[in-house]
Amino acid sequence: MAIIKTAIIVFGISLVVALGACSTKPILNVKDAPIPAGRSLQTSQVRQAIMNAGIALGWQIADSTPGVLQGTLRLRDHTAIVEIPYTSSNYSIVFKSGVNLAEKDGQIHKNYNGWVQNLDNRIQAELTRL
Repeated sequence: MAIIKTAIIVFGISLVVALGACSTKPILNVKDAPIPAGRSLQTSQVRQAIMNAGIALGWQIADSTPGVLQGTLRLRDHTAIVEIPYTSSNYSIVFKSGVNLAEKDGQIHKNYNGWVQNLDNRIQAELTRL
């Protein structure tokens, strides 16, 4: 009987650990994404495309330092903050901080990466329109 109880406890702990591990993924950072081919843009145009993309998706986008925007997304009880450095030829989206995103040791809430991918896709679409 004691062996069965021990096995059940070990199984339960293993299940909790496995389910917890499924809720985080490695942090996605977009590094030096190129401006769409054939485009010659000014940095002000890249900045505006990033601003338009973020705002359309519910991000708050603000200037941080020259050539760097900060994006903040608040969804339910989660907050993601990213830095978006940009030039006339590329941009990046880099995790800065978050609230209720279970960020630890390079891992983050599984939904975060989708938010970043959506932002990246929308930025590319905005840049293509220019």
